[in-house]
Formats: sequence, C-alpha cells, structure tokens
Amino acid sequence: MGRRRKGEDVSGWVVLDKPDDMTSTHAVSAIRRIFNAQKAGHAGTLDPLASGVLPIALGEATKTVPWLMEAKKTYVFIIKWGVSTDTQDREGKEIAASDVRPTPEAIRAALPDFIGEIEQIPPQFSAVKVDGERAYDIARSGETVELEPRKVTVYEAELLGTEGDDLATFRVRSGKGFYIRALVRDLAARLGAEGHVWRLRRTAVGPFTEADSVTLDALEDLRHKGAASERLKPVETALDDIPALAINGEDAFKLRQGRPIVLLPHVVETLKPKFRDRVIGGVDASRAAVALFQGKAVALGDVRAGKFSPTRVFHLPD
Repeated sequence: MGRRRKGEDVSGWVVLDKPDDMTSTHAVSAIRRIFNAQKAGHAGTLDPLASGVLPIALGEATKTVPWLMEAKKTYVFIIKWGVSTDTQDREGKEIAASDVRPTPEAIRAALPDFIGEIEQIPPQFSAVKVDGERAYDIARSGETVELEPRKVTVYEAELLGTEGDDLATFRVRSGKGFYIRALVRDLAARLGAEGHVWRLRRTAVGPFTEADSVTLDALEDLRHKGAASERLKPVETALDDIPALAINGEDAFKLRQGRPIVLLPHVVETLKPKFRDRVIGGVDASRAAVALFQGKAVALGDVRAGKFSPTRVFHLPD
C-alpha cells in the first residue's frame, strides 16, 4: 500500500506577487503551506532580487507547468549606470566603473539590435548547467565559466523613461531562456558604458498578469478567513493558447482511462488552423489540444489520424 500524501488534494494556479529578497523555492513552500496542498511547483524561476508575477501550480496544475515555461514574459526594470557588477545586479561586487551616462537618444538607437531572435550568452551567475554544475556555483568559487551563446527571442524592448543621468527604466517582452541581466550587460557594452540591474519586476507570464496577482500577506489574510481558494485559478488557465476541444461525458470517461477518442472530420478541420509549430519539454506539440468537459480540463493530447490521444490526464472533481 502506497504512502498517503500529506495535505489536501487541491488543484489550480496561484499568481503570486513575489516580493524581492525571496527565492522562488521559498515562495512555493509558502503557497503550499497556505493551501495545505499535497503538491506544488512554479513556472519559471524569478531571481531573489526580482519581484512580481510568479505563477505557482498546485496539484493537477503541475502537469501544465511545461506549457507555461514556454510562455512569453514581460519585465520592467531599471538600469543604474556607472558601475558593472559580477552578478549584473545590485547585489554583486563592483568589477568596473565609468563616467559614461548614455543619453535617451543613444539608448533608443541601440535597442533595435536587441529585438528579434538574437544570440545571448547567459550571465556567469545563472542556473545554466556546466558539466553537471550550476554556473552560479562555479562563479561563486571564483572560477570563470565558459558559457555558450543561446538563441533567444525578444518581442519588444523599449525605454520607458529616465531619472536623472544614472537611472533608466525599460520594458521588455521576451521568450523562454532570456536573461534581463545579460541584456543589461550587453546593452551597456554597446553604449560604451557600465551598468547593472537596479530594480527588476516581472509583470506577466503568459496569460497571468499583475492584475491577477496576490501578495503573500493578502493570501494569509484570506486563509484565516477560510477564503484562500478565491485566488485559485483553474488548471486550464495556463493552456489559453492551446486549441480547445469540447467533449461529452462518454469521451471524458475514455480519456480519463488513458484511451484515445475518435473525432468527427469537421471537428478536426476546425482544429487544424489553430495548430502551430511548438516544442514543449523537448517533445513535438504542434498538434496539441486540450479536451474540456463542461469547461474543465480532462486531458492534454495530440490530434492525429482523426483521433485525440491523451498525453496528460487530469483528475479533477466534477
């Protein structure tokens, strides 16, 4: 007989407004405790220095984390000119200084080169693995890490404003694997200046935005009132850009057993225009869809040869 998991069988997404000076792991633990959940995980690490949107999955929602990891993310951040640090943020040690203060005109002229599909070398202090070790662990030991450039995508990058000569505020919308700290390093180099991240806030991850978010203090208050579940979003919220397939009770029963269901030709034709090339967790998901019964997610799966075959089944209460 298997060991019974501790906690309650609660499923859904919590859009946490993570404070700075807190790790993502600590944030997940705090949410898990508030909801007394059996299982929890987050979609995309947010540096302790950074604040803002950290989507946390509970229960069955953890099965959709790989999809949200691929989602577009939006950041608002401040560069402080004059000093570069080893971590590219305000917590690092100074490694270079300069009197150069880029003008707004120079910044705006340089930004277009950082938009689109670009190659970016991750920061020395990053979670990238090198020979099985995290880059930040190697960097902390005093060694220089040789990291290979990676292709990343930047959809938008704009200068929002400046505060005096030393501070400049930016907004960036990017894809998976993009580092704001690396952008700041490279932009400063392009402008012949030194600079580091002074403030960083993530304002959106896929469908989750600041408007959806809630602080830990607010959640604690709701917990005491027995109302924390009011801030729990449905499992399928993270799958908003995946074609949805409405099914009946009989098909829902089959899918929950892991069996494929047959689709009528006109249903397949309706889904086809909504498919797009994508890879999730290293697996082709170009013909992925989510099956819904009475608006609730039953399964993620692939549509091929006139059938919907489940790859992930959700066990949610009716």
